[in-house]
Amino acid sequence: MGDADPRPARPSGVIAAKSKAATEAAAAADICGQLSADGLAMVLIFLSPHYDPNKFMAEVTTRLAGIPVYGCTTAGELSPDGWDDNSVVALAFAADDFTVFAQPIFGLSAFRVDEGRRLGNQLRQEVFRHGGRDDEGVFGLVLIDGMCQREEAIMSAIYASLDNIPLVGGSAGDGLRFERTWVFHDGKAHTDMAVLILIRTSLPFRLFKCDNFEPTSAKMVVTEADLEQRIVKQLNAEPAAEEYCRAVGIADSELDPFLFAAHPVLVRVGGSYFARSIQRVDPDGSLRFFCAIDEGMVLTAARSRNSVAAAREMLAEVRNEIGEVSIFIGFECILRRLDAEQHQFAREMSDLYRDNRIVGFHTYGEQYGSMHVNQTLTGVAIGKRAGAQP
Repeated sequence: MGDADPRPARPSGVIAAKSKAATEAAAAADICGQLSADGLAMVLIFLSPHYDPNKFMAEVTTRLAGIPVYGCTTAGELSPDGWDDNSVVALAFAADDFTVFAQPIFGLSAFRVDEGRRLGNQLRQEVFRHGGRDDEGVFGLVLIDGMCQREEAIMSAIYASLDNIPLVGGSAGDGLRFERTWVFHDGKAHTDMAVLILIRTSLPFRLFKCDNFEPTSAKMVVTEADLEQRIVKQLNAEPAAEEYCRAVGIADSELDPFLFAAHPVLVRVGGSYFARSIQRVDPDGSLRFFCAIDEGMVLTAARSRNSVAAAREMLAEVRNEIGEVSIFIGFECILRRLDAEQHQFAREMSDLYRDNRIVGFHTYGEQYGSMHVNQTLTGVAIGKRAGAQP
């Protein structure tokens, strides 16, 4: 009998790692120690703002020389152990199962739709050159500076250029500071930037979207707004904060992130409702939103349903479609977490995510197809190779 092969087995699927080490160097060493540096197509990093992003990226790219590393800062982490803070989460994609193509989009403050379409089409053509001229087995991830306020234009342009390639992603976070967020590319941390990643795989996958709100009969029309800053000054020709409180049934309450998380508003697009969440109230009573708004837009007050039950339904639907799932890569609005904490079901949600391997980060907004949405969990479920061992 011959000697056993001394080489370590090549990684397969998506490998998740997490660290809560105190320093950037220690966290990078911890993460890289949990990953095999050989046989990887890409590593995604979701980094708490507790760490310096430039220092961490310098440390991790030195240790993963030659392996593309992308990612962003977070408003909280979806770790292999459930919801977390002050941690680093990494997802390593095996080269045997994934081929990865990435395109940075710099200068989002001056973003042009035609340029976004050109870059998206350019990347799509690169995918075709390296794997046949079809979209079969290809999906896209988008990570965007969460303070850029250009997500709608970016997603619309990119999605139009990708034809049939499905697309999900998240807006980078900064805890609850809302000051500065970072996206990672080419070993560095950048602001005012997005990265589009197209991934071809032979594994089964399905994109998903999950929320827990239903429309009520209460309507509000945006009658005055600063569109560039996403600020609503008047609703129904009344001061915005006052009219919002009246519409959602809040009396003499102090408006804070927990209340906004519990009472989003919805917009109707193509027959479906999507959440438009409020970031904060300004001193003059205006409301500052996470998503784009427009004068004349009709906002519908929302009614909450059980978040845990909605997530369980989504998980079951995905498994019914693609079979056993190895990992759910998730992008979840920070307001969903705040709502869970406020209403005492955060532990139950965190345990559900841990038990089902939902790994990713808490965002300042979620991307799904051509849409930028709020108060939603989006992502992609990756199945297992036929005949793979459990």
